[in-house]
Amino acid sequence: MIHPSSAQIAARIEELYGAPLNELEAHIQDQPPGMLAALLGSHHTLAFAEQRITVHRERLQQLVHPERQTGAAEVLHILDCAQRLAESVAVRDTQSATIQAVLQSLVRTPAPETPSGPAQAPAAVPAPAVPAAPGR
Repeated sequence: MIHPSSAQIAARIEELYGAPLNELEAHIQDQPPGMLAALLGSHHTLAFAEQRITVHRERLQQLVHPERQTGAAEVLHILDCAQRLAESVAVRDTQSATIQAVLQSLVRTPAPETPSGPAQAPAAVPAPAVPAAPGR
């Protein structure tokens, strides 16, 4: 299953919030935790998993190179590297699917329109009629 990359997720977050990631990250420093903080945290985890996949894949390619001797110690390194690669792929797939589902549920709302003319006071709402108290 193909999931969006961290770059695609970052672009969608920027589109929704109308600012670059670095500005959004600076903004959440002074805010209580919320949706933006959760999205940025998940994006960070996704980006880190993608980096780890690249590192472990390259290391695995080095370990199984045809010209390299493979002994008992190397087999242990290959297995460890393969396990770490699988873990990173699982994290990437899970984070990507979760972030994508959340982002699909969000839409950017237009900025509130300001009245072009003089400020209008809201129409008065009449008070409900109060029944008269019975006479004594």
